[in-house]
Amino acid sequence: MKAPVVVIGMGEIGAVFARGFLKAGYPVFPLLRADSIDELQQQVTDPAAVIVAVGENDLQAVLKQIPQSWLSVLVLLQNELLPADWGGLAIEPTIISIWFEKKKGQDSKVIIPSPVYGPLASLLYESLAGLDIAVKIVADKDAMLSELVVKNLYILTSNIAGLEVGGNVGELWEKHRDVASAVFDDVLMIQQKLTAKCFDKNELLDLMLVAFNGDPLHQCMGRSAPARLQRALAQAKEFAIELKKLPSIKSPVS
Repeated sequence: MKAPVVVIGMGEIGAVFARGFLKAGYPVFPLLRADSIDELQQQVTDPAAVIVAVGENDLQAVLKQIPQSWLSVLVLLQNELLPADWGGLAIEPTIISIWFEKKKGQDSKVIIPSPVYGPLASLLYESLAGLDIAVKIVADKDAMLSELVVKNLYILTSNIAGLEVGGNVGELWEKHRDVASAVFDDVLMIQQKLTAKCFDKNELLDLMLVAFNGDPLHQCMGRSAPARLQRALAQAKEFAIELKKLPSIKSPVS
């Protein structure tokens, strides 16, 4: 029998990974919000993977509870994920940037292939391939960082611009390119400060637009959009970044 897989957080995305691993022949142990990590660790001492599928707001609290014996097989997949989020760990986890959407009662919808980097990259490729979810294995750490920043630019640009103009990402770029471009520029400045790296703006913009074109009907403004705006403004204040567009975006469209 294959070694078991632990999935922490059984929302829509966690359930996708659980199904993928089950289909690939791995026993899956879900950890629900009310469950004890310590008790499960006594049952699963040597897992093949530990998928942390909680939301970004719960990530740090969960990481503080991860048993030492699980750290080497940790997989992170949160939105707005950057190296600082796992910097306190003794090891480098496997990172996957999720580019598929899963809503209740619907199959997974792939926008573009999801990049993955780390020791368990091949395992994730195998498990998601069984569900027809495209994954690409990234060659090195720097390339994966660029992938994470592209995803952050996509989420933050579409969400924050959506607070002002609404609509979907196709309309955002076709009809409100000035708003999208201004938000993109502000978000890129913040991402560069958070990562202490400079990126090629045109390259990242082109990659973001590939994702826009992958699902042009994707709605811009999710439930987390107001919180994302406030977090971006707080980060800009922390780094003394002079933003041009974000401070003028106040509230959702009606």
